[in-house]
Amino acid sequence: MRIILFISLIGLVFLTGCTKAQLNNINTDPTKSTATNFDPNDLLSTAQLNYANTGYYQLVYESTMMQVLASTYFYYNNGDKYINEGNFTDYQGAIFSQGYTEAGDIRQMQQLCIQRDSASYSNLINIGNIMFVLILQRITDMYGDCPYSQADMAEQGIKYPVYDHQQDIYNAMLSDLNNAISKLDVNKPKPTADLFYNGDISKWKKFGYSLMLRIAMRLTKVDPAAAQKWAQTASAGGTFADISDNAIVQTDGSNASSQNGSSIALRTLTDYEQVRWSKTLIDYLRLNNDPRLSVIGEIPPAGLSNNGNENVAGNSDSSLQKGLPNGYDLLGGSTDISNSPAYPGGTGSGADFAPLGNYSRPRTSVYLNLGGPIFVLTYAETELLLAEASARGWNINGSAQQHYANGVAGAFQSLTQLNAQTEVSQASITNYLNSHPLDMSSETNSLQMINMQYWVATGTDFNFIENWFNWRRSGYPNLIPINYPGNITMGTIPRRMIYLSTEILTNPVNYKAAVARLQGGDVLTARVWWDPNN
Repeated sequence: MRIILFISLIGLVFLTGCTKAQLNNINTDPTKSTATNFDPNDLLSTAQLNYANTGYYQLVYESTMMQVLASTYFYYNNGDKYINEGNFTDYQGAIFSQGYTEAGDIRQMQQLCIQRDSASYSNLINIGNIMFVLILQRITDMYGDCPYSQADMAEQGIKYPVYDHQQDIYNAMLSDLNNAISKLDVNKPKPTADLFYNGDISKWKKFGYSLMLRIAMRLTKVDPAAAQKWAQTASAGGTFADISDNAIVQTDGSNASSQNGSSIALRTLTDYEQVRWSKTLIDYLRLNNDPRLSVIGEIPPAGLSNNGNENVAGNSDSSLQKGLPNGYDLLGGSTDISNSPAYPGGTGSGADFAPLGNYSRPRTSVYLNLGGPIFVLTYAETELLLAEASARGWNINGSAQQHYANGVAGAFQSLTQLNAQTEVSQASITNYLNSHPLDMSSETNSLQMINMQYWVATGTDFNFIENWFNWRRSGYPNLIPINYPGNITMGTIPRRMIYLSTEILTNPVNYKAAVARLQGGDVLTARVWWDPNN
């Protein structure tokens, strides 16, 4: 029964939909409509919501692999302890399946635009190209080689798309993105169902260049010359200017088909009782006297019944916050949380005993809002990447120190877009920055500080997939892997996810060719092209 309920909840998250005003239009099946009576704008909203609303797809793996969250509950063992736990391994291929569905919506949207009036829909077509790159970057970063040049071309007769080499995908994405941005025109009709920017073309230009920067910086280990070229192009073009440029999808708590997927997941009783902020994150915030410590976490009220009561707020006093160490369980053996160093004990007694009662959970009012916003790409991320590019000596507008300060401040400020309760005073932000200026004594020291802040920013924004991608690229933070009995990675943090399991049946020749190019095969420990082992 629990599995059925679990699957049903996830299914609800990924039904098409967005705002109340758009739901009826979006839920019209375009395959049963004609180009004249179906608005292609609605497919943009559908793709945007489904792209953003990942829910368990990022919680089960990336959130705990990156030691932002920790959990003792069994299906989180997949990410927390690198164990293939039951049928939850299917979530490894979910971004592949979901991503190509989203990309298909975008291509269908563009075809409808061309059939109706390509000139009038020029901005929507080019925003579609930007969205296609956004979606495909996540797919290729997750798995490696994948269909790009032949993706979603079944109507053109391509039923078995080749898996392009990731290097070729990156070259194509940067070129396609640059071309799409150049064709955006503020004087032409704007999209009417845009969840990111409500059709603001100037913001889409900044989004395009900010995405270009992120793609460019992914290449720092494998092609620094290309990374520099495209990062400089993005900087010159104009990236996000402040947090008002953040790409955010606002979900609808009153409509089950468009609620916040992470909030749905974490409101499941066992998740609510057993998902906590990781000790790694909380210790880092405490060590640096970070003001975010007092706004992101709360200690649950005492006792198991209170731990599971979503209507009773916890205590957010920063002095009380304590992170749960990754790699523990509640099974009573040597890896039981009660055997962890400095275990603080539980709360309550007898049948009302809560073994995790003294550990910090994500603050309910901030992170468990069914209508809460979802961050897609933020000013903080962009400024921190510009800081890194500048620290590397590239020709970037502005100094590394200033971009770093902007990025850290932007990360603080972005939390208020989740909930006004997270506001940190400007004086506190200024004091934090004065106490933690960017260390320019060496490039290594600079990159470490910048990417540690990127980890905190994306982690506290619940953007766990990007958090993991940037760790693979930068190497920061220097996490201590979990070596739990029975893990399948030899005690190492996964470097990629496995392909969608049905690909071996539906596209066997191209799937096998891609797997053959992976050292070690289609496994969690294989590395994608931009993440070489050096």
